[in-house]
Amino acid sequence: MEITPEIAKKIEKLQEKFANSGQDMGSYLDGLLHQRYLTYWDYIHLDTLLSLQIPRTYFPDEEIFIMYHQITELYFKLIIHEQKQIIDDKLQRAEFFINRIGRINNYFKALISSFEIMITGMEREQFLHYRMSLLPASGFQSAQYRMIEFYSTPIINLVHHTQRASSSSKSSLEELYEDIYWKKGATDLKTGEKTLTLKQFEYRYTPRFMRIAKAVKDTTIYDKYLQLPEEIKQNEHLIKALRELDLNANVNWPLMHMGSAYRYLRKDKKTIDATGGTNWKDFLPPSFQKIIFFPDIWTENEKEDWGKQWVEHVFNPDK
Repeated sequence: MEITPEIAKKIEKLQEKFANSGQDMGSYLDGLLHQRYLTYWDYIHLDTLLSLQIPRTYFPDEEIFIMYHQITELYFKLIIHEQKQIIDDKLQRAEFFINRIGRINNYFKALISSFEIMITGMEREQFLHYRMSLLPASGFQSAQYRMIEFYSTPIINLVHHTQRASSSSKSSLEELYEDIYWKKGATDLKTGEKTLTLKQFEYRYTPRFMRIAKAVKDTTIYDKYLQLPEEIKQNEHLIKALRELDLNANVNWPLMHMGSAYRYLRKDKKTIDATGGTNWKDFLPPSFQKIIFFPDIWTENEKEDWGKQWVEHVFNPDK
């Protein structure tokens, strides 16, 4: 078979590539000769992926519950993938920043729009039965979502708003971490002590969280925004993208969970404890937490009224 000039040129480039790295091109060609053709199912490990749904009960809807949470965690991984690119970027280009924030917003929008599966896609009675087999596990224990928060903004902005002023004088990340807002949502409703859900979560992930917090100190996405040249900081498309991200992560996403909680855990004006005893009614409403990743781009009135309109509608539907 004749080797065309085009193929010869590619072989020459390959030879140059391997020579520059001290490798023998012939050995790599031997490997290519014996390598199997790649298939779609092998590339994405489809069989493994489809084997990861292992219900603990016989209720059919539990499998929906498992799969949706697995899909959610994959989207979280995509978000973190984009966040790391922003944090690692040294060129301070507006286009890059806007593009990556736009990708993150697209992932959040996909999650938010799909959450109807959790709200109306399962039978309430099935959920109330199989959920008891999941104790003390809880969606509260999503470490990746906490990582998204750590990559987004300094810990002081994740402190519960009632403690933020007093916590601002604390010097260490470890001290601030103790005041982080979500710990208040995992105290036992009856005793006020940490739930087993929180104790398990802290034991497993606190060292990793602290490593991340220290690694991104002064380089979170918010820090990177504040460090941009003034003309880029004022870019209207960038500000719009950041505002959208703040709303997606800290208003719209929690509100979807709030809707699901009301669908499954509230009946006849009474509420049912969440799995693990997490205090969902006080933990989920954005207006109760007032977590804002990028406070500099919001007015004082906007920050004061954070998520309030939706929560007032839920708690006072007749107004």
